[in-house]
Amino acid sequence: MTDYTTIDFDSLAALSDDEVVTRSFVRDIPLSGGKTLALVTLDNGRDHTRPNTLGPVSLLEYAKTLDALKARASAGEIHAVAVTGKPFILAAGADLTKVAEIPDAETARKMGQLGHYALGKASELGVPSFAFINGLALGGGLEIALNADYRTVDASVPAVALPEVFLGLIPGWGGAYLLPNLIGIENALKVVIENPLKQNRTLKASDVLELGIADALFPAVSFLEDSIRWAEGVVSGRIKVKRPNEPGKVERLVKWDVAIGIASKMLKSRIGSVPKSPYVALDLLKAAKNSTKAEAFAREDEALAELIAGDQLQASVYAFNLVQKRAKRPAGAPDKALAKKVTKVGVLGAGYMASQLALLFVRRLRVPVVITDLDQERVDKGVAHITDEIDALLGKGRISPDEANRLKALVTGTTDKADFADCDWVIEAVFEELEIKQSVFAEVEQFVSPEAVLATNTSSLSVEQIGAKLKHPERVVGFHFFTPVAVMPLIEVVKTPHTDDATLSTAMVTAKNLKKNAVISADTPGFVVNRVLAKLLGEAMYAVDNGTSFEVVDEAIAPLGLPMPPSQLLDLVGLKVGAHVLDTHHAAFPDRFYRSENLHKLADYGKLLDKDDKGKVKGFDKDALKLVSGGKNPLTADEILNRLQDGLADEVHRMLDDGVVEAPEDIDLCMLLGAGFPFQMGGVTPYLDRVGASERVFGDTFHHPPIKGVGA
Repeated sequence: MTDYTTIDFDSLAALSDDEVVTRSFVRDIPLSGGKTLALVTLDNGRDHTRPNTLGPVSLLEYAKTLDALKARASAGEIHAVAVTGKPFILAAGADLTKVAEIPDAETARKMGQLGHYALGKASELGVPSFAFINGLALGGGLEIALNADYRTVDASVPAVALPEVFLGLIPGWGGAYLLPNLIGIENALKVVIENPLKQNRTLKASDVLELGIADALFPAVSFLEDSIRWAEGVVSGRIKVKRPNEPGKVERLVKWDVAIGIASKMLKSRIGSVPKSPYVALDLLKAAKNSTKAEAFAREDEALAELIAGDQLQASVYAFNLVQKRAKRPAGAPDKALAKKVTKVGVLGAGYMASQLALLFVRRLRVPVVITDLDQERVDKGVAHITDEIDALLGKGRISPDEANRLKALVTGTTDKADFADCDWVIEAVFEELEIKQSVFAEVEQFVSPEAVLATNTSSLSVEQIGAKLKHPERVVGFHFFTPVAVMPLIEVVKTPHTDDATLSTAMVTAKNLKKNAVISADTPGFVVNRVLAKLLGEAMYAVDNGTSFEVVDEAIAPLGLPMPPSQLLDLVGLKVGAHVLDTHHAAFPDRFYRSENLHKLADYGKLLDKDDKGKVKGFDKDALKLVSGGKNPLTADEILNRLQDGLADEVHRMLDDGVVEAPEDIDLCMLLGAGFPFQMGGVTPYLDRVGASERVFGDTFHHPPIKGVGA
């Protein structure tokens, strides 16, 4: 196995001359009985907006600090060591941008080895080691804690996670071995693979305790004092730590392999075979069952070297920077100082979508929300649905009883539009017909102030036309959510030729306050995401109508790495909605978007996929397939993929020429956040460059130079 002490890590430090170094500061804390705890505080000297990160210089200082503490422990000067972070932050792991600059596999291997060398010292001190998780702990930050003997967590910690798989990497500093052997394979699969693939879901402090990652949870106001007191109890033997989630013999003999098998099938059905990192992580978790720590760490070193040196990381870094940087400074956004205050929200509609919007607004903005519909029965049903959702959040421990009561008190329903008079923001979520949307806006405009923003959640209609009959069309803006509303992070903010800067600014600030990412789009059919997906679904149905089986179509489009094949996407959005989307785009651009009569037949029939009682797809419905049979010119998988690639390159290029968004990066951001385009692909425009579609269609590339990644 690897002897980390023989490796020259100074060469890594030489590559990091601009590293923001996270220092390791030590102070002694007296314990009872004449004992001493050495407390290491990680701090990069910046405020909470610049989290501690772990570059080579930071890791070498941490290792040197722990070596000195080991010597002090051996001399009897200290009896325990604890690691914590600066206010609100333990550590956010490695700086991904710097990782992407690593020049070759050998250097990448050294980076993994250095992490194991430095962090692993916490388990070799000769005295108990503790990690006090006082704030954000991501990736290597969590692995600092996992390498310690014991862990406490601050009840207010907002995010703990191993997000590496989401970014095209794996937990490479011990996480893939230490975590499953601490909390069991099923829990580890959730943290390492499942959560990252759910839009990078993180753990709250209560989750960290429940899973068994932390041994104790303490309130923020006294976290450090309570953690030290608890550590003192462990050192003295007064506190015995029990870990009910640690894997036992039965889990190792039976459950481990079964869980890995289930996870493998889940990955293949959900993400296909394009992204590498989830499968590499799965292999590491499988091997953690019987490996020694040394074997597992060496295996992580090799896996990390391969992934860092591979093309998928470069695409992931491009995507990561879009989400972390461009999304936080949206292109074309007016000065946020122009934004109007939103003190009350009105929701036109009380159906499923309207109720989801109302719940999001009341949770995030904490302002009164009033919903309305055609009759009191529908209003009451909508309010009841929102109340049930709040109760569900309470039952899951996501909110406190007091918070649940406050949220419920803020939600009311009415059939009288006069109750909207003091709303600053009104959003409609009624049936997707122009006349209906025009009508509800015209009715409510009589009661609200001229400054109140009128937002529409339309996915396919012209926002300008929706506001065309209003006295003040300048305060109308598109505010297009994606379902499920609570989960999907994107809002397409649609600017019409009349939308004024104050309205647009209010929409962008409101999106941010809702904890969503917003991209500004021109008022054009499909905006961004649905226009791209309409091209994809149109090409899929063109192939089916010409006699190609849905199986071949799904297989042909798999190289894009989308979360689901076209057949399942149609099932998700609804066959009627899918037909409507294609019709809308065909009407706007008849020479470029395909209209499928067969899709209308399927919509009238009502189903495409055959499912069991739990909603799991068993295959295609036989009668549905008969409805679309009869085509005489089936396409091969290669023909379908080439048509789609060229069609997407042409459409995206036109969208940019027409000013739908400011840059290719904005289209990629929309597809990443609104359609689940995988980070390892980087986005749709880098992919089209890599496969040559950009050159074939318009003789250039979207990016100069093209961005590395999957597909070439």
